[in-house]
Amino acid sequence: MTYTQGVPRLWTETIEAHRRAVRDATLDTAAALVAEHGLASVTMSQIAAETGIGRATLYKYFPDVEAILFAWHERQVSGHLERLAEVRDQSGDPVERLGAVLETYAHIQYQLRQAHGTEVAALLHQGEHVARAQHQLNSLVRDVLMEATAAGAVREDVPPTELTSYCLHALAAASRMPSRAAVHRLVAVTQAGLRPGD
Repeated sequence: MTYTQGVPRLWTETIEAHRRAVRDATLDTAAALVAEHGLASVTMSQIAAETGIGRATLYKYFPDVEAILFAWHERQVSGHLERLAEVRDQSGDPVERLGAVLETYAHIQYQLRQAHGTEVAALLHQGEHVARAQHQLNSLVRDVLMEATAAGAVREDVPPTELTSYCLHALAAASRMPSRAAVHRLVAVTQAGLRPGD
């Protein structure tokens, strides 16, 4: 019996899907363990046991707990950027798109407030992937602001790069807001600062 060309491809896709599933489970498990026990208390053995894979298999994917957390953080950041791009690309005029992007960004910040403590945040918020993501975020918000400016809805007396910085820094405060309603008010105040003067 001979195999067709399709079988190896199917096998390769199956193996790749399995690897992705193991990787995702490892990232989720490690993040949950660190959130529960703290970074210093989590070991590769714990992660392997909780994930349901052998320790040797885990080491094929990651050299240590920190590497797992960096991969988890990179996945989170990529997901946030994808969500913001989806919101930006939705139909609507430039003003609606700007409002939706700012609201979404603020709610992402709000959701992150208890995702990890300062010890883990200090570890994760460094490295190339963070700088790359920050650049993408700045570009996305700046482009939406420029569209809204061209539509006459955003002040022109301040350069777009400065307005972008204003929005992102103001909305970072959403991580310290007590409720979603407070986040919504923060977005409204931020948007008020963008409007052209009379």
